[in-house]
Amino acid sequence: MLNISDNKIPDNVIKNVGYISIEKAKSPTVLTKFSRVLYTIMVIIFLMLFLPWTQNIRSNGVVTSFLPEDRPQTVNTIIPGKIEKWYVQEGQYVNKGDTIIHLSEVKDSYFDPQLLNRSQEQVAAKEQSLKSTRNKADALLKQINALEQANVLSIEKAKNKLRQAELKVQSDSMDMLAAKVDQSIAKEQLERQQALFEKGLKSLTELEQRKIKYQDATAKAISAENKFLASKNELLNARIELNSIQADYTDKIAKAQSDYNSTLAYAFDTEGAIAKMKNDLANYTIRSGNYYILAPKSGYVIKALKAGIGEIIKEGEAVVTIVDKNSVNAVELYVKTMDVPLLHKGAKVRLQFDGWPALVFSGWPGSSFGTFGGIIQVVDYVSTNGGKYRILVTPDPDDIPWPEQLRIGGGVYGWALLNDVPIWYEIWRQLNGFPPDWLGENEADTKVEKSIKEVDKKAEF
Repeated sequence: MLNISDNKIPDNVIKNVGYISIEKAKSPTVLTKFSRVLYTIMVIIFLMLFLPWTQNIRSNGVVTSFLPEDRPQTVNTIIPGKIEKWYVQEGQYVNKGDTIIHLSEVKDSYFDPQLLNRSQEQVAAKEQSLKSTRNKADALLKQINALEQANVLSIEKAKNKLRQAELKVQSDSMDMLAAKVDQSIAKEQLERQQALFEKGLKSLTELEQRKIKYQDATAKAISAENKFLASKNELLNARIELNSIQADYTDKIAKAQSDYNSTLAYAFDTEGAIAKMKNDLANYTIRSGNYYILAPKSGYVIKALKAGIGEIIKEGEAVVTIVDKNSVNAVELYVKTMDVPLLHKGAKVRLQFDGWPALVFSGWPGSSFGTFGGIIQVVDYVSTNGGKYRILVTPDPDDIPWPEQLRIGGGVYGWALLNDVPIWYEIWRQLNGFPPDWLGENEADTKVEKSIKEVDKKAEF
């Protein structure tokens, strides 16, 4: 009954006995099977801890455009105005330069419909005034040149007159000295004649003749002296006249130069006024061209930020948003600060787009399906999103093309493959918050390419 001997009781005998104690004394086969299954599972889990696991950097982001000019762009108005007419509607495709809105003026300074013509007339009138001022300046300059030439000639004439006066003074002084000598000689002869007359050697007639000669010599000496004094006065007058001519012409030239400088100053002021008027005219012309808001590029009008007719728009206010039709797609991913040193330009990334079915095993990239390849083009140097750093990813030309149905703003999930480690090491790293192991640029690119080839082989199979 206890099955302790070599002669065992057949099972059919035990079953036919029908004792409850014998039934309960049977070996627990169900529990034994469960234990074996449990042990097997534990062994499998333990062995799985030593399976290879590919470390990766995972992040979320959105679809965008790599080129700034291809991203959604808001069209702003340069001047304030009132909406008169809409030429587009939402969802419509517009070409570059197409009219979007027509505005009318709201500032009273620009209400005049003939503002441009009147501004042009003012510029023309001011230019004529400038021309006349220039002619006056030229005439004054000619007058200054004429005065300077006349001054030179007058001074030369006065100098010649002064030289003549100096020579005349010299000549008259010689004549005066000669007359003085003659007077002295005549006096001496008169005195000798007087002495001889008193001695009775000369007659009275001869004495009187000597007196007459002496008087003539005295008269000539006085006349020569007067002539000499007159010549000296003429010399003094010539010098005064020379100084007077110099002072007179200096005053005339200075006055003409003052008028010339005043005319030039007025001409310069007029030029400044003309430049300002031309600036205003150019501003009026440009402003009149801004009454029509044009599309800065070709694309679709996706959102009208203003509506209605007659609504007032402020200066610089957005009107509509335009998105390019053929934009170069890219992906913005935001990674943690701890993961930024592990990324570099040119590294390859796997992407999963929202709306496209995919089976992803981040630790086993070779077993993933429905993902697309990308290349990192930009890694920001400054955090921009809550302490995270932005990276820009563009399509990988060596991988399958991205879906054409992608729209800017759609969600995306991406990860970059790093080192292969055991699963137990990855669990330990995650629990302790340690960063992944860095492979280096060449090694990381080789690993990504190997994973892509594995995915392609499975897809072909």
